[in-house]
Amino acid sequence: MSIFDLGARLVRQLPPETAHNATLALLGAMGPLLPAAAPDDPRLAVRAFGLDFPNPVGLAAGFDKNADVPDAMARFGFGFVECGTVTPRPQTGNPRPRLFRLAQDRAVINRMGFNNGGCAVAAKNLARRTGKGIVGINVGANKDSAYRIADYALCFSELGELADYVTVNVSSPNTPGLRGLQNREELTRLLDTMTDTRARLQHRPILLKIAPDLDEAALDEIAAVVRASGIEGLIVSNTTIARPPLKSPHANETGGLSGAPLLAPSTRVLAQMHQRLNGAVTLVGAGGIASGEDAWAKIRAGAALVQLYTALAFEGPSLVARIKRELLACMTRDGFANVTDAIGRN
Repeated sequence: MSIFDLGARLVRQLPPETAHNATLALLGAMGPLLPAAAPDDPRLAVRAFGLDFPNPVGLAAGFDKNADVPDAMARFGFGFVECGTVTPRPQTGNPRPRLFRLAQDRAVINRMGFNNGGCAVAAKNLARRTGKGIVGINVGANKDSAYRIADYALCFSELGELADYVTVNVSSPNTPGLRGLQNREELTRLLDTMTDTRARLQHRPILLKIAPDLDEAALDEIAAVVRASGIEGLIVSNTTIARPPLKSPHANETGGLSGAPLLAPSTRVLAQMHQRLNGAVTLVGAGGIASGEDAWAKIRAGAALVQLYTALAFEGPSLVARIKRELLACMTRDGFANVTDAIGRN
């Protein structure tokens, strides 16, 4: 067990948000002292939206909202790190408590509400990076914004050249009305604005992050808009507002549910979008990943890359290396020479 796995076990004795902030502080202080992860097996390499990923296992947005520690997280062996969600202006988010561990369910419920320091803080932090790993920035709108689409464009303008890709987050359940941007008319207008903004900047891939709580008609509309938009990727999915049977006393808290209960529904939506898009954009599978088998299921369902966060809070950072070892074992067992050959092979 590494010192950081031990530290993760100790901070889990603290209230969830206090533990999260303590982890960020520890990484900020000790990150530069961490040894670099061992080189990845070449079979794990993936090329997606013009970038070369050493492995397909990424850190999802939500952990490092202000881009404080992307270099430190990369040292744990992630193939890429996504920071955010960042809004144009700082905001405190929703009242506390707003983060709940569901230990019996290996899950978390959060209603954070895009708490972050705003674009200026994220830009300063991204500009001082020294690592070479792939870093994405996840952007959103301020809760009180009069025109939310303009918020996304502003974040892209301020942060796009400081990150390797930009994710448009329209799927958080914790900003009232935000998921309405997933409807056809609003989503078309938003993605058109983002690609128009990109035309004035150095090229950066644009990804869209969607919710798992979408019916067949909504998936059809999103697929059609994405195909026509010119963006490069789709992340499936954000947290869910659904409540499957849960054992924890926090089961009825409002907010987005992540972790193990999200694995099956998010993978199902991923497979449905793979069928609809048929390679038109790169798919990133997120939701419930806690093992190499979980990641492999996402890849076989259509994902070129995967992301995790919640399991890291329960398992500690050694989880990343374990998932990569297990992924290699899955590839060998199923007769695939590399990750790319297995994408969508279910």
